[in-house]
Amino acid sequence: MPAVFTRATRRVAAIATVITGALLLSACSSGGASTSAGSSDFGTVTIKHALGTAVITEQPKRVVTLGMGSAETAIALGTVPVGIEEYPWGSDDTGYLPWIHEALEAEGEALPPQFTGGAELDIEAVLDLDPDLILAPWSGLTQDQYDILSDIAPTVAYEKLPWTITWQDQMSVIGQALGKSDEATRLIDGISDTFAEATAAHPEYRDVSFSYTYNTGPGTLGVFLADEQRVAMVRGLGLQVDPVVKTLDETEGTDSSLIGLENGDLLNGSDLIFTFYSDAANRAEIEAQPLYQQIPAIARGSVVAPEEQAFVTGSSIINPLTVPWTLERYVPLIDAAIAKLGK
Repeated sequence: MPAVFTRATRRVAAIATVITGALLLSACSSGGASTSAGSSDFGTVTIKHALGTAVITEQPKRVVTLGMGSAETAIALGTVPVGIEEYPWGSDDTGYLPWIHEALEAEGEALPPQFTGGAELDIEAVLDLDPDLILAPWSGLTQDQYDILSDIAPTVAYEKLPWTITWQDQMSVIGQALGKSDEATRLIDGISDTFAEATAAHPEYRDVSFSYTYNTGPGTLGVFLADEQRVAMVRGLGLQVDPVVKTLDETEGTDSSLIGLENGDLLNGSDLIFTFYSDAANRAEIEAQPLYQQIPAIARGSVVAPEEQAFVTGSSIINPLTVPWTLERYVPLIDAAIAKLGK
């Protein structure tokens, strides 16, 4: 059985190994630890994106991350950010996302300061951190926010649309910005290998189709598209995206399609429905809707709907810290949903 499905203590050790390996790779390529690498081997990096162009002329040493997933990838590449956007929904009792907390604790690294992000982005807090690079390739950064941040430090936003990027592209552009493209490629390959092992370990998943849905209140229904990261996480276990998902038009800036509950019959061919609810009241409200109950997978209970906020968040982001943390938790939930198919 692949290591990804082992107990929590081994998971932490595996994460520590990833980070240690990245630190060693950085040291070998730059002549020192990642946070103190000299700039002599760093060539100017230019990254064009939807909001502008980031020109990085020296090896970044003080990195700030916005949005989702960038802090984890930077850590896995051996660069602990000097500040990260807070993400309360899913944080543990330390106030940090548990895989970040566990990874840095395993390495004996201090947890970086957190600041308010999103629409209420605390620009002053970012300024106080004195960054030389701001990473936000998977975020909802606005043009006005970018214009201010880019005056503080080179800022890498999303390529085309907010909240829309594949996990491979996110890790690749972060590696490029940090001058660690080769190391990022190795980490991408490692995740791909982990997914291949997970798929091989569960051949029974290969003939099971799924859709990943969400709601924004009664009467609503959204479906995440095939390359959205939480969907890609499930695909990494070998399950197949319902072909209907590939026919849906994207609702801009969501990497999903808001189809509306009245079109729930589009999902009649999905063996499983993956979803999440904001809280117990939201779940009760949504599940009480007759149109929702008419979706076959919902009616028979072939649903994977984690209630733990940390799990919902971790399963939504693909990077070297979240993948081992998530996959071991997914398997029993998926098995229980498949058992209700009656196949």
